[in-house]
Amino acid sequence: MTRVILNGTIKGLSGRLGNLIFRQMPDGTTVVTQAKPKKNSRQKRRAKERRSDRQKAHNERFSDASSYGKVYQTNPVYIQLAKVTPMHTAYNFAVSEWWHAPEILRIERKGKYIRVEATDNIQVTRVRVTLLDKDGKVLERGKRSKVKETGGGIRRKQMAGLSLLKPGICPITRPSLF
Repeated sequence: MTRVILNGTIKGLSGRLGNLIFRQMPDGTTVVTQAKPKKNSRQKRRAKERRSDRQKAHNERFSDASSYGKVYQTNPVYIQLAKVTPMHTAYNFAVSEWWHAPEILRIERKGKYIRVEATDNIQVTRVRVTLLDKDGKVLERGKRSKVKETGGGIRRKQMAGLSLLKPGICPITRPSLF
């Protein structure tokens, strides 16, 4: 990539100049890209009509993620992560959180406890476990919100030890992460 060192009069240049677009990045660098040729309304309409159902569904999901990002970019967790991560904003973290669902890594039963290990790309705030019988009837519910951070980077894990009131029952467990 070519680097250009500009003098003081051009240093803060951003926006469009002819066919070139100048962007100021959060780390202070300036990126210059060539603008795509503008499409007329007929070309835009035809491109929209040619999209497959999967493309349309993806566009809808991206619109939802963008809306979520706009609303939750003021969340203190996202703001804190944006401060320590160069080239990312709180909005980027909020959109990333929307796209990446939490994952349950392990469920184990030890005596009268059920232990759930869950991870998410930003943070797991709580884990809820519902114990069901064979017919799907709820036997017991429990939740845990203490977070134990492990590993490096921004990946967060949570180990939840949930106490069972009826340890003699061998339940079907259905953990949820919301």
